[in-house]
Amino acid sequence: MPIALSAERIAEIEGLIRPHIRRTPVMCVDMQDFGGAALKVDLKLECLQHSGSFKARGAFSHLLTRQVPEAGIVAASGGNHGAAVAYAASRLGVPATIFVPSVTSPAKAEKIRAYGANLVIGGERYADALAASETHERASGALAIHAYDQVETLLGQGTLGKEIEEDMPDITTLLVAVGGGGLVGGIAAWFRGRVKIVAVESDGAPTLYEAFRAGKPMDAPAGGIAADSLAPKRVGELMFPLAQQFVQPPILVTDDEIRAAQKALWEGARVVAEPGGAAAFAAVLSGKYVPVLNERVCVLVCGANTAAVKFD
Repeated sequence: MPIALSAERIAEIEGLIRPHIRRTPVMCVDMQDFGGAALKVDLKLECLQHSGSFKARGAFSHLLTRQVPEAGIVAASGGNHGAAVAYAASRLGVPATIFVPSVTSPAKAEKIRAYGANLVIGGERYADALAASETHERASGALAIHAYDQVETLLGQGTLGKEIEEDMPDITTLLVAVGGGGLVGGIAAWFRGRVKIVAVESDGAPTLYEAFRAGKPMDAPAGGIAADSLAPKRVGELMFPLAQQFVQPPILVTDDEIRAAQKALWEGARVVAEPGGAAAFAAVLSGKYVPVLNERVCVLVCGANTAAVKFD
């Protein structure tokens, strides 16, 4: 593992970003409350993080360790990374331009604008928005903040692994949704095999699944209900060696299973989760992941940027 992605470096980053992020709670639930078997699991509610997802950790990791030019920062995002970068930029007084694809949910686009960033629609999918952001970077000199394939991003997301271990020192298994892989890669860099990490992906965007099959990051379909958070073209180069060494082969969940998980989290625990945020829970709710005896399972609920729950 590169020294830059060591647990020691993650701990250093955690100390830097701690004043700027929330320590999110853990909720123990009985799956019977969701219509499942008599099984208790822990939910790490990172959906309650600033900007509505875990992405705030990586955003502050960048802005607190890198020199920001006068042109400010630029990021491409399906929505959550953009909201996090916009939030961090607003708190630190940095100008930000965020490129998103047209599939980005209105809730995420509105949040990016509300934080004061310049929002630009750059194509239909994340890969299109990334290409547009790279053009802007070259033309403006802005500092690029990648959603999942930069060291600073993985270090920031890895702080969530540290927090989970401190909250649940007897954890044996952690289920994590995967898109580009910055979250699961950072967490894997922290735990380094001390717990079983189970990747969960939408079957409409099986990026890590295809990478595991090929032995390297490969282009994969980029569709499904969670396309605005779990559907890049391929997983990151930095995270893949970590996944090969420390992450279980991905479980694929369907759109219907993700919708059921969203509904169950709201009705059974009053937790709001976007599709990508509910994907890991879908693996347990659907029975695609069945814990063994004495396994302490934590499910990461990683994002809440959705308008699925509306109030009059």
